[in-house]
Amino acid sequence: MSAPLAEVTFKLNGRAVTVAVEPSRTLLYVLREVLDLTGTKQSCDGEGECGACTVLLDGQAVRSCLTPVVRVAGREVTTVEGLGEPDNLHPLQQAFIDYGAVQCGYCTPGMLLSAAALLAREPAPSDEQIVEALSGNLCRCTGYVKIVHAVQAAAAELRGAPRAPRTNATRPIGGSEVRVDAVDKVTGRARYAG
Repeated sequence: MSAPLAEVTFKLNGRAVTVAVEPSRTLLYVLREVLDLTGTKQSCDGEGECGACTVLLDGQAVRSCLTPVVRVAGREVTTVEGLGEPDNLHPLQQAFIDYGAVQCGYCTPGMLLSAAALLAREPAPSDEQIVEALSGNLCRCTGYVKIVHAVQAAAAELRGAPRAPRTNATRPIGGSEVRVDAVDKVTGRARYAG
């Protein structure tokens, strides 16, 4: 016998949505499995340790794998899909591309939302503040240096200040250093196997 369904209404990326789900379901489950917004990634199986499932809840970075969906009723949720569009990227998304902060891209949505929460409360963060804000987001590819530079560049742009110049001026032989799938990765459109 299945549990009775709860009807939960909340604002998602600026639009009101209502879902009918088992009350024990997490926000991560609802985003991915019910609403098909797969930009929010599942990685640590509900342990809250990796940050791949980070979303904004009323502007605060939270782990959607630890957030029961019934707790978002009447509140505002922002996922990476609500940050920017492929033809109108948020400055953070564009900076992640420009500064090479997108590698495999699996951690990118969570990183972007943790950074967005930081910049909303601290428009001119120090490198230490960026590292602290992103400390709950694990990345195995970039080594974080490019991510910190990207967040600094986006912060400058959002403040109307000039971006710091990129320190790595090398180009791959015969091509661009921008990943061909970078836009899909920063907007949550990239799909991953299993």
